[in-house]
Amino acid sequence: MNPSQTNKIQDSVNGKVQIAGFRANITNFEDVMKKLKDLNRDCVVQLMDADGVAGKKHVMHAVTHAENAFARGENIAKDLGLEICVRISAQRQISRALDVLGVREGKMNICAVALGCEGNIMEKLEDILGPRDDEVLKPDEEVLKKIYKVSDMEVETAGSILRVLMERTALLILEK
Repeated sequence: MNPSQTNKIQDSVNGKVQIAGFRANITNFEDVMKKLKDLNRDCVVQLMDADGVAGKKHVMHAVTHAENAFARGENIAKDLGLEICVRISAQRQISRALDVLGVREGKMNICAVALGCEGNIMEKLEDILGPRDDEVLKPDEEVLKKIYKVSDMEVETAGSILRVLMERTALLILEK
């Protein structure tokens, strides 16, 4: 792990994790990615399809698992932002994680997570994505069950869709 990634992990441990939702209309994916890259030279910013996220607690759980994976040298992705995406989606393959949570052109709900950024990076993201709307982070159980192929029995046994998804994230550690 390079020193820059170590600093970002340390920053997030110290409470510098920012999470926000956006209702975006992406007309040029490449342009958004370029602006995002210019914006986050000194921190990690990951954008994901908010429809596949079960709220801020789900994101924080995945951030913790991603950081721990990097600390143990057991990360799946080489990039901390992608590792967070992998952990939220509970997928071992990056391509599958991006199939579930990837950002695409068109209207979509976006979950943005930032680690180690100075100031309020979410305000700057509004210039790229449009107005912030944290309502998109509220989990829709039926949508999440469909995305992750979760049965009613699993939700009933675990107690909530959030717990099912958090358990699946935790199980990534055991699947080597």
